[in-house]
Amino acid sequence: VTVAKRGSMAERGQPPAKRLCCRPGFNPSKAPQRAAPAGKSYKPESLLDISARKVAEKWPFQQVEERFTRIPEPVQRRIVYWSFPRNEREICMYSSFNYSAEDGGDDESRLPFKRGIALLETGCVDNVLQVGFHLSGTVTEPATQSEPETVCNVAISFDRCKITSVTCGCGNKDIFYCAHVVALSLYRIRKPDQVKLHLPISETLFQMNRDQLQKFVQYLITVHHTEVLPTAQKLADEILSLNSEINQVHGAPDPTAGASIDDENCWHLDEEQVQEQVKLFLSQGGYHGSGKQLNLLFAKVREMLKMRDSNGARMLTLITEQFMADPRLSLWRQQGTAMTDKYRQLWDELGALWMCIVLNPHCKPEQKSGWLKQLRKWNCVDVCPWEDGNHGNELPNLTNALPQGANANQDTANRPHRTVFTRAIEACDLHWQDNHLQHIISSDLYTNYCYHGDSENSLFDSHGWPLWHEHVPTACARVDALRSHGYPREALRLAIAIVNTLRRQQQKQLEMFQTQRKGITTITNLEGWVGHPLDPIGCLFSTLMDACRVDDESSGYSEFTETMGQLKLLEYQHLPAHKFLEDGESYLTLAVEIALIGLGQQRIMPDGLYAQEKVCRNEEQLIAKLQEIELDDMLVKIFRKQAVFLLEGGPYSGLGEIIYRESVPMHTFAKYLFTSLLPHDAELAYKIALRAMRLPVLESTAPTGDVSRPHHIASVVPNRYPRWFTLSHIESQQCELASTMLTAAKGDVVRLETVLESIQKNIHSSSHIFKLAQDAFKIATPMDSLPDITLLKVSLELGLQVMRMTLSTLNWRRREMVRWLVTCATEVGVYALDSIMQSWFTLFTPTEATSIVATTVMSHSTVVRLNLDYNQREKLASSARTLALQCAMKDPQNCALSALTLCEKDHIAFETAYQIVLDAATTGMSYTQLFTIARYMEHRGYPMRAYKLATLAMTHLNLGYNQDTHPAINDVLWACALSHSLGKNELAAIIPLVVKSVQCATVLSDILRRCTLTTPGMVGLHGRRNSGKLMSLDKAPLRQLLDATIGAYINTTHSRLTHISPRHYSEFIEFLSKARETFLMAHDGHIQFTQFIDNLKQIYKGKKKLMMLVRERFG
Repeated sequence: VTVAKRGSMAERGQPPAKRLCCRPGFNPSKAPQRAAPAGKSYKPESLLDISARKVAEKWPFQQVEERFTRIPEPVQRRIVYWSFPRNEREICMYSSFNYSAEDGGDDESRLPFKRGIALLETGCVDNVLQVGFHLSGTVTEPATQSEPETVCNVAISFDRCKITSVTCGCGNKDIFYCAHVVALSLYRIRKPDQVKLHLPISETLFQMNRDQLQKFVQYLITVHHTEVLPTAQKLADEILSLNSEINQVHGAPDPTAGASIDDENCWHLDEEQVQEQVKLFLSQGGYHGSGKQLNLLFAKVREMLKMRDSNGARMLTLITEQFMADPRLSLWRQQGTAMTDKYRQLWDELGALWMCIVLNPHCKPEQKSGWLKQLRKWNCVDVCPWEDGNHGNELPNLTNALPQGANANQDTANRPHRTVFTRAIEACDLHWQDNHLQHIISSDLYTNYCYHGDSENSLFDSHGWPLWHEHVPTACARVDALRSHGYPREALRLAIAIVNTLRRQQQKQLEMFQTQRKGITTITNLEGWVGHPLDPIGCLFSTLMDACRVDDESSGYSEFTETMGQLKLLEYQHLPAHKFLEDGESYLTLAVEIALIGLGQQRIMPDGLYAQEKVCRNEEQLIAKLQEIELDDMLVKIFRKQAVFLLEGGPYSGLGEIIYRESVPMHTFAKYLFTSLLPHDAELAYKIALRAMRLPVLESTAPTGDVSRPHHIASVVPNRYPRWFTLSHIESQQCELASTMLTAAKGDVVRLETVLESIQKNIHSSSHIFKLAQDAFKIATPMDSLPDITLLKVSLELGLQVMRMTLSTLNWRRREMVRWLVTCATEVGVYALDSIMQSWFTLFTPTEATSIVATTVMSHSTVVRLNLDYNQREKLASSARTLALQCAMKDPQNCALSALTLCEKDHIAFETAYQIVLDAATTGMSYTQLFTIARYMEHRGYPMRAYKLATLAMTHLNLGYNQDTHPAINDVLWACALSHSLGKNELAAIIPLVVKSVQCATVLSDILRRCTLTTPGMVGLHGRRNSGKLMSLDKAPLRQLLDATIGAYINTTHSRLTHISPRHYSEFIEFLSKARETFLMAHDGHIQFTQFIDNLKQIYKGKKKLMMLVRERFG
């Protein structure tokens, strides 16, 4: 047999995974070499086996048959033998998701691959028979508590080391092979010599004569007569009919004879099940772990691509079709609703996978053409999601409506929107035929030490190392494609060339900026690398980190089944240097450096909520990966180098001197740099952090002629104010950076002052400054040691700034802020308390100053906390009284009572406060406030002052006839009781005010009764005793009150009868009874009440039932 030719394409088409040696003595060239045990030697493979193995991998059996007129039976047997898959990884790929230990947990043992191994190892596989390219057997499923033992008949067809179809009696309905298929497949891989092997059945039949063939058929029918007899008779009739279709074809089909030349060589994939599963996951809308399941399907596609399995693209096509058919897309479009963030990320992964597929360096032109046609078809569908996630259903974005950059005159609203497939469509135009590119990815020795070109697009650098100049995300997409399709070495070579190019570019940009410092005003990076849809920096970082990962792969394939699904703790080391690295550099240092370059790139904040959230998310993900790496001296050197580059990089760096208003802030990145550099170079760490504190998007653009702030803000479009949806998150990160610096600077006066200045200059949110003030306070006052007074002062200073910022704005936390400031000032000392009271009008409202600040300062707990002596107490008290009087003058309504309280111990101050109340009583104070102060005066032993204020309060009051539950009623009763207790004159003075202000009959009658029960003023003013006689109702002032009360009852009665309903009749009768009691207090009250009732009967005679009740009660 002629061995199939090994072309470069064919060779590259083989899976990169190690092959499992299934036959004693077989040792493939790509498998790890193992030393033979002492005293033994391995028998080399025969030429027949080598040839048969290669033919079995590459040629369909029909091609073998047609190539040679006669194939010896031993050769046929070896080809059939080697045609079954030999790699357990491939069986696993088609039978289970690749769960990690943290994902799978207890479910791992239920994976079909794991269960298949268990069935195999417990002897459940039996009756294994291989006939040509068909394997069959039975797998016994052991009995459980709920299910009896079952025997499953399993049949597998295969071709060129791939399983092409499977059937199992268990009726499995899933994307993946069931455990029974796994068990039978692994039996054949692990125990090939225990499988009885026969040539295809057609070969056996060919060797039989007529009698043997007849006997064979009759025995077959006899054994399976119930299943095959109808089919056998039908076939016999057709064969005996000369004109039948079956007689028009030469030969007969043989399911065991292997593939024909036209058959596609790919693993069995149940397309219908893939579609059904994806449809089900999508319909669950992210619930029940459906998002996780879809991500696992994407991971399976990547796994297939890495194994160079053509089903990767096939499976992704099926997944995409279901995504495009998701009914929620059109629903969201109609409703103007944005898709969920997790669902949006699934679409991103879909687009990224298509990018990988079309960039397959060894795909055929017809394949790429087919993919392009399909991608364009999806791209044209109305509901196809847009790349930036907006999909036109967010609020109008100002950044889309205003001109910007070089395309200022273009109508951006009419530009065609980029969908998730646009980049993959564009990538179809890319090719791999460039000679320079081919040399880079194919050799570790590709150099040109004689190359002296130093232009921007030089092919080699000054070392003679290759460079690759291409749009960075596109170049990195090539790296991702190489990795994804199982070419890790090639991906690494290209990644190193790209990183070296970017490092050279960084150096060139720095030199350019330093020489042309004043002339640079253009944006250099309209497209950011971090947060980019193709994630270029993440791709380079992962490629380089994979290269320096310490992962024990040298143990060969035997440990695969033990480690499958287990999460291995990965370590990263500085592996031996590559050809194109500086001395002391490694893949690890290169990975860290490119991450720092990408994170530090100055880039414009993209439009739209999703794109902005993605920038934040990707930055945090990349930093999280960096934080897993332990810094050593070599990496610290890289950090120092990049920190200096970033500080001096001008408009190319997000930490450069020139910063654009719309640039992505560097707070999160700078915090990571700060904490990493602080133990090694504190000065550099603070420079980075302080430079990053700025947030120019919240500042007004500096005027053109403003020379006081050169090179700090340069706006692309002067009047543009972009919609930063993530601004609150960005401000919180700015706050975190400041808090980190404050914590680190504890005890360092100079550093604390610098950080404080930066906070006051750059942070514009009062809530964040308040948080920083609280953080500083906590750090400054540890539980187990003395407070740090410098940091306490910083905390106080920040608190004072918050007070000033929120003084004239509404803030629901304002009261909490004021209380906290007093606490902070108390910790700082008595002079701080005195200072905030002296300048209260710049910090507090009058109400806050009196009710919270001064009251807390004067409290006993403050005196005890500060251990004040008499003079200190008096000084604070004097400041508090001055504050109280100033506040009372400015806002008497809300501060008068507090002022009186604070001035109680100082006669002059108290009198001043009382006079302020009197002055404001006639105009600016309500009856409620006056009654409250009047009651306070009575409580303090000033009844005449209380009476004076009560009378002033009565002039502001108006109590209607139906307001019998008004809250001021108690105050009115108290005022009358106070006047009554003072004497007849005071009572006589207040009753006219009561009559004028109160129209409610029940309240007036209550006052009247109280005044007639006791003698007014039993102990009057100046010790004069009253006569002890009760006041007469026939004389003033009670006569006036009685008449007013009777009048109020009459008016209220008529008012009630206007809209009375039957359910209120009984209540109305009771009201009249109370009215009669008041009438009878007058000497002619009986006559008045009788006339009143007669009038009611006459006027309201139409209300017969009610008048009947009136007659029954009152005659």
